[in-house]
Amino acid sequence: MDVIRDLDSLQEPLRNPVLTIGNFDGVHRGHLALFEKVKQRAKAIGGQSAVMTFEPHPTKVMNFGKGPPLITPVNQKLDLIKKAGIEVIFCLPFTRQFAAISAEDFVRKILVQKIGIKEIVVGYDYTFGHNREGNISFLKKRGAELGFVVHIVEPVHIDNKLVSSTSIRKLVQEGNLEEAKKYLGRDYQIQGTVVKGQSRGVKLLGFPTANLKLIDELFPKRGVYAVTVLIDGKKYQGVTNIGHNPTFGSNALSLETHVLDFNKNILGKTIKVNFVQRLRDEKSFQSAEALSRQIAKDVEEARKILKQRKNSQ
Repeated sequence: MDVIRDLDSLQEPLRNPVLTIGNFDGVHRGHLALFEKVKQRAKAIGGQSAVMTFEPHPTKVMNFGKGPPLITPVNQKLDLIKKAGIEVIFCLPFTRQFAAISAEDFVRKILVQKIGIKEIVVGYDYTFGHNREGNISFLKKRGAELGFVVHIVEPVHIDNKLVSSTSIRKLVQEGNLEEAKKYLGRDYQIQGTVVKGQSRGVKLLGFPTANLKLIDELFPKRGVYAVTVLIDGKKYQGVTNIGHNPTFGSNALSLETHVLDFNKNILGKTIKVNFVQRLRDEKSFQSAEALSRQIAKDVEEARKILKQRKNSQ
């Protein structure tokens, strides 16, 4: 897979490219439907499957840094697009200058002349160009004139609910990770680097924890979760607490994971935490001993949940 971050680096058009365009935050099942259509059409015409996405998210640029928290940081997004089987990814810098490109110039100069599209796959509500002046009708007219085919993919519904980044974001923030998984097609994941914590895990509680320096923007609701943890490509079971450690009077938001049956030093490593199921709210305990007893219960409940999950797969 090639990742192209600068259109000027593209020396010649792609080979019969079939392209889809979007932000693709979350790379959810709605997005995967677009990718499947792209791959089918590319195979049919002997071309290359391609995705165009942007960094940073256009909403943040147009709203001066404000916007919804991202479900997937850019590197995770690119990894997921790659795993979906796309051959070429255009991950283009989104600036106000880019946003000012007219729909006409975007189609003629970038899509046709630069990339050489033969077919384009878009969602049912796709708009583009300066002030969103381009739409599906515009694309079809230019396609007939310039020699490319436009395919429309209808929205994806699960349990009669629209699959969208907005709905997934809301589910994650509510702590409803099981429902979010239906729309994502995978567990919601947070990545981070293990940093030195307050050393309370082993000394006071008897449960060592990996404290993460977070790179993600979207966090599940504060509380305790059954999770799986990816460390150096290997999967482990775990329990994660997201919150402010009220028992110890802490104010800073932290994410601490106790990796089950694991005792290696992973300080400085980047690990991935997949959220499986919410266990309980975060709450304050009268003593470290009471908290330790609760953590032991959390661990046992997590083991049961994760075992059931494994047996059902």
